[in-house]
Amino acid sequence: MADRVVGDNIARASLEALVRELLRENAELKRREEELIRRHEELAQRNEELTRRVAALERELAAAKKDSSNSSKPPSGDLGKPTSGDITDGRASRPRRKRGGQPGHPKHERSSFPSDKVDHVETHTLSACPDCGGTLKKLKSKTRVTQQAELVAAPIRVEEHRCETYACCRCGRTQVAPLPASIEAGGLLGPRLTAIVGYMKGACHASYTTIAKYFKDVLGLTLSRGFLAKIIRKMTRAIGPACDALRRRLPSEARINSDETGHRENGRRAWTWCFRAEDFALFKISDSRGSNVIGEHLGAAYQGILCCDYFSAYRKYMKVAGARVQFCLAHLIRDLKYLETLPDEPTVVYAGCLRTVMQRVFGTIHRREQLTPKGYLRSLRGQRSKFIALATRDVPDTPEARNMARRFERHADAYFEFIDSPIATPTNNLAEQSIRHVVIDRRITQGTRGDVGRAWCERIWTVLATCAQQGRSAFAFLQDAIDAQFTQRPAPMLIEIPN
Repeated sequence: MADRVVGDNIARASLEALVRELLRENAELKRREEELIRRHEELAQRNEELTRRVAALERELAAAKKDSSNSSKPPSGDLGKPTSGDITDGRASRPRRKRGGQPGHPKHERSSFPSDKVDHVETHTLSACPDCGGTLKKLKSKTRVTQQAELVAAPIRVEEHRCETYACCRCGRTQVAPLPASIEAGGLLGPRLTAIVGYMKGACHASYTTIAKYFKDVLGLTLSRGFLAKIIRKMTRAIGPACDALRRRLPSEARINSDETGHRENGRRAWTWCFRAEDFALFKISDSRGSNVIGEHLGAAYQGILCCDYFSAYRKYMKVAGARVQFCLAHLIRDLKYLETLPDEPTVVYAGCLRTVMQRVFGTIHRREQLTPKGYLRSLRGQRSKFIALATRDVPDTPEARNMARRFERHADAYFEFIDSPIATPTNNLAEQSIRHVVIDRRITQGTRGDVGRAWCERIWTVLATCAQQGRSAFAFLQDAIDAQFTQRPAPMLIEIPN
C-alpha cells in the first residue's frame, strides 16, 4: 500500500512538472504569438506606407513626364525630351517621319514674277545643233523661262536736302529755309528703311546688333544701336493708334479666343495675354495672370463667347461676368491622356472611356460636311450626354478622377457650347497659333526691360498677328504707318472703324 502511495505521489509530481512545463511553453508560445502579431502589424503598416509612397512617386513620375501631348504645356517645353522614334519605358513609339513633303500633301511651286515686275529680259539662242551642227528650227511653244532675283549693288538712295540761310534786310534776323515735314520727322532714314528696322526687330526677332550689322554689311549704312532704339520708339508711336482702335473694338466681338504665356521683364515674371477675334489679334503684357486682365479688355459683362482653356482666371471671369465660355477640348484630351499614365487601374479605365467618347466627338466634327445639319447636331448632343454621364457616374475614388468629375458637374455645358453656338470653336487652336510667334520671340530675346520695350512688343505682335489673319503684308502696313507719321496724315487702321 505504501509503495502504491509513493508511486502515486511520484506520478502526481511528474504530472505537475509536465503541466508546469506545458504552461511555460504555452506562455512562451503566447509571447511569441503576440510578438509575431505585433511584427505583422508593423510590417502591414510599413507595407501600407510603402504602397502609398510608391503610388505618390508614380504620380510624381507621371507628372514629370508631362509634355504637350498630355498636358497644357506648350510644344517648346518638349525640347530635350525623347522624341518620336526613341525608346521610352521599353516600348518603341511611332517611327520618325521622313524629311520633306509627306504623302498626300499637294505639291507647292512658286509662281513666276508678272511681266511688270521683270526689270530686264535676256534671250539665249543657239546658232546650230550642239550635237551634229545641223540647222535649227525655233519652237516658240517650248521656250524655257528662268527668272532670277538679285539685290542691286547700291540698294539705298541717299538724298541731300540743303536749307539756304538768309539775312533779312529789314529786321536783320537770320532765316533758314525749312525742311519738308516728312524729312524733318524722318531724319536719317526714310519711311521704307524705318519700316525695315521695325520689321527686322519685330518679325525677324533680330537684335539691335544684328540689325546694325545687316545695314553696314548689306546696305552700306552704319547705324548705332542707340539710333536703332530711337527708330523703334518712332515705330511704336506710329502703330499705336491702330492698336488702340483694336482695344476699343475688342469687347464688341462676337467670339474671342484667349490664351496667355509667360514673359520676363528685368528678371521679373510677367504674362503675355492674347485675345484673338475673327479679324484681328490683340496682345497685352501684364504683371498679373488673373481674371482682372480679362475684365479690363472684355468688360464686366461680355456678351460674346470666350474660347479658352480651363485655367482658373477664365473660370472666375465666367462666374463674375456671367460670360458664355467654350473650354478647349484639345486641352481636355491632354488631361485625359495624363490620367491614363497614372498607376491606378480604375482611373486609367475611367480616362480611357472618356477619351474614346471624345474621339467620337471629333470624328463627328470632321464628318460635318457628310452629315445633314440635324444629323450633325443629333450625333453631337448624344455624345455630349454620354460623355457627361460617364464623367460624373461611378467615378474612381482617386483625387485625379474626382477632380475630373467635379469639373463636369460644374462646367459640363461650357465644354459643349460649340454645339448650339456655331461661332464657338471646340478648341483654342486659333489663340495658340497667334501666340506661337510670341513664344519664339521670348526664347530669342529673353523678354523686355521696361515700359518702352513692353509697349513695342504689345503693338508689333498685334500688327504681325493681325496682318497674318487678314492675309496682308505686315511690312507694307509698317511703311504706311511710319509714312503717315512723317507726313502728319491720319494713321492707317488694321480694321475699319465705324462712323
